[in-house]
Amino acid sequence: MYECIQAGGNSYYIQCPAKIGLVRLNETEVCLIDSGNDKDAGKKVRRILEERGWKLTAIYNTHSHADHIGGNQYLQKQTGCRIYAPGIERDFTCHPVLEPAFLYGGCPPKELRHKFLMAQGSGAEELTDSCLPEGFSLIPLPGHSFDMAGLRTPDDVVYLADCLSSKETLEKYQIGFLYDVGAYLSTLETVKQMEARLFVPSHAEAAEEIASLAQYNIDHVRRVGDHIEALCKEPKTFEELLSHLFSDYGMEMNFQQHALVGSAVRSYLTWLKESGRLTPYFEHHMLMWGRG
Repeated sequence: MYECIQAGGNSYYIQCPAKIGLVRLNETEVCLIDSGNDKDAGKKVRRILEERGWKLTAIYNTHSHADHIGGNQYLQKQTGCRIYAPGIERDFTCHPVLEPAFLYGGCPPKELRHKFLMAQGSGAEELTDSCLPEGFSLIPLPGHSFDMAGLRTPDDVVYLADCLSSKETLEKYQIGFLYDVGAYLSTLETVKQMEARLFVPSHAEAAEEIASLAQYNIDHVRRVGDHIEALCKEPKTFEELLSHLFSDYGMEMNFQQHALVGSAVRSYLTWLKESGRLTPYFEHHMLMWGRG
C-alpha cells in the first residue's frame, strides 16, 4: 500500500484505497491528482516525495469526497502547494461540512461529522483548463458527484476518479454513491469510447482497456434502477423502500449508510421519475412512490 507505480512516461499513481495520481512536471517538481483520505495519507505521500527529492507544486482534486481531498490540508501546510477543484467541488473542498449537510439534508449530526464524510478544509481555487500544466486536459465526468472531472496527461494517461468501480466493489456495496444517475450513465457512455495509453480509475485496477468495465457499471446501475422500480409496484414511502433495499442487498444500516445510500436512492428516484417510470404522490401527508 502507498507504492508509487509508473503509469507511463512522467505519469505515476500511488496505490492506496483511492488511487492518487502523481505527475512529474520537470526534474524536481510534481503535481498530485487527489490527495488521499486523511492527514496520514498526506504524510505517506510526503514521504514518497521526499525520498525522491520531488517538490509538490499543486494538487488537482477530481472532486470533493473526503477520500480524495483528505490529505489536502496537511500537504498544503507542509509544502505551500496550490489546490484546485472543479466547479461546485471547490466550495465543498473549502467548506467540507457541506458534504455531510448535503447527504443528510439538514444540519448533520455528529455521527456524520467524521473524516470519512468530512475532510479538513483547504484553500482551493477553481480548476479549469487554464490552471493545468502544458499538455494536460480536463475531462468532465459528472454524475458520481456534482462537477467531478478527470485528467489526461501529456503521456496519454487518463485519471478517471470515481466514474466507475471494480466488479468486486460493486458486488460488495451494491448501491454505490451517485448524485445524478442520468448524467452518470452519459459519462460512462463517453468513457466507453475513450482511448488512452492507460486508464487509472480510483477504485479499480489501472487498465489499457476500459470499455468493458464501463459497460459493467452501466449494467449494474440499470439493474439497481429496475429493482427500485419493481419494489414500487406496490407504492412505498422512501423509508419503506430503503428498508427493502437494505434487506434485499444484505446491507447493514447505520447513520453513515442511511445518509450515503439514502442520498443515492433519492437520486435513482429522481432519474426514474424523470424517465416516466415512477410517479410520486402524497397520501395521508406521506410522500409515496409508485409505478408510472
